[in-house]
Amino acid sequence: MPSSPFPGRQLQAFFRFRQDFLQYISAFSERQNIGDSGMKVYLIGAGPGDPGLLTLRGRDILAAADVVVYDYLASDELLAHTRPDAERIYVGKIAGNHALPQPQINELLIAKAREGKEVARLKGGDPYIFGRGGEEAEALLKAGIPFEEVPGISSVIAGPAYAGIPLTHRAFASSVTIITGHEDPTKPESAHNWKALAASASTLVFVMGMKNLAQISSKLMEAGLAGDTPAALVTWATTPRHRSCVCTLATLPKAAEEGGFKNPSLIVVGKVATLHDSLNWFEQKPLLGRSVVVTRAREQASGLATRLSALGAEVIQFPTIAFHSLADTAEVDSAARSLSGYDWVVFTSVNGVRFFMERLNALGLDARAFAGCRVAAIGPATAKAVKETGIIPDFVPESYVAESVAQGLVAQGIAGKKVLIPRARQAREVLPEELRKAGAEVLVLPVYETVPDTGNKEAVLERLEEGTLSAVTFGSSSTVENFFASIPEELVRRHPETALCVIGPVTAGTLKKHGFEPTVQPEAYTIPALVEAMKEHFAKK
Repeated sequence: MPSSPFPGRQLQAFFRFRQDFLQYISAFSERQNIGDSGMKVYLIGAGPGDPGLLTLRGRDILAAADVVVYDYLASDELLAHTRPDAERIYVGKIAGNHALPQPQINELLIAKAREGKEVARLKGGDPYIFGRGGEEAEALLKAGIPFEEVPGISSVIAGPAYAGIPLTHRAFASSVTIITGHEDPTKPESAHNWKALAASASTLVFVMGMKNLAQISSKLMEAGLAGDTPAALVTWATTPRHRSCVCTLATLPKAAEEGGFKNPSLIVVGKVATLHDSLNWFEQKPLLGRSVVVTRAREQASGLATRLSALGAEVIQFPTIAFHSLADTAEVDSAARSLSGYDWVVFTSVNGVRFFMERLNALGLDARAFAGCRVAAIGPATAKAVKETGIIPDFVPESYVAESVAQGLVAQGIAGKKVLIPRARQAREVLPEELRKAGAEVLVLPVYETVPDTGNKEAVLERLEEGTLSAVTFGSSSTVENFFASIPEELVRRHPETALCVIGPVTAGTLKKHGFEPTVQPEAYTIPALVEAMKEHFAKK
């Protein structure tokens, strides 16, 4: 066997280089995988409304696109997948109100692509099912613009499914017919073969048909379909505003009027509608139809928002505060370098852990710097954040307020000990004061500061004025103060039906200073306990 032209170490180096190079190419392709060149348009199905129904392919394209052109039903959760520097263009279309006519949307897609940009065209449902995606694709093809269609989950399928109606079932229907209900009633002839529809054994699903509902019902019965054929209506499919009802073909118009069903709604006709009451899983969610404001900072809101959304609530993010690192970190850096001189480090919040550890890591230090220190954490969330740094807290109080931490530390013999408290610049002084009274030497170390944030203010004001806001959640005193700095107290007083939900007694006390009694206050001062208390409150209503 001929010898290798490479000595052993060179050969190893070559293969390491090859592996590194392939990893680089893979990473580069991840960014470039949405097209062979910069000029390309992606027609992406956003799904019917539930942001969890966006495909992984659609998510990845949104994350890489230079321009996002989106419709009326595209939620903030979907747009959150986009790059911060991506250009967002709204072209939403509601019946009778088009932000941009379809021909101009086509021209916009072509123009942006010709700028050498990768364009994500985000369309509700599936682009090719009553989404005019085919027209956009034809326009792009004619202009010589490369395009790709990314299928989405259509409301035609998802809406009935969330309402407990399988469109096919061995006992009832082996086919589905999807029909537009948006026909001009003044036309001399309908495009539909009503006799064929009535005679088929298919489940019939009409899209955009609420305006012509009476005509659809009468045409089917005139064509021979029995008036007592089971039927259903589904509105705002898969969203927190989702509702449905079951009736018969003959009573469809009356059911729609009594239930206030308007577009966007689906009309389902067929025996499969009889399964609604037994298979209707989505409408069993305890907070479905409730709109809830989450006032926590964006960095902290995800846990609460996710829990509420999972229970069916419409979450309105209103981050009344934001967290910023300090411009001058000299004092933090000094304390981080001299941790060995402290007996206790007491973390009072997740953010205290986060910002202190960021500075510690910036100095080239890690959890080993805490050697010789004991660590305390207020509450399970803060304790979890501490554990994620590689440190197991020595003390977590049974009650998650400063007073309990002080009592617990005093019981462990804090007198004569040096205590470091990394925290926000503005915070309650109860803990350091109590520890000093017990004989401890305490350094309060600001590691971050809170600033007001009034994002999404208009959405909150609109819901309050409409009387459609179900609840506001407060996770700290600062969220209460900043909420009422943006939202008039008198407006809230006019709507006592809006539940004011607080995480604990300190936050409740701040709310009372503004003249409001908490509607919901859990016994345990945690996010899971707050959510459970809200479930119980709305279950009674």
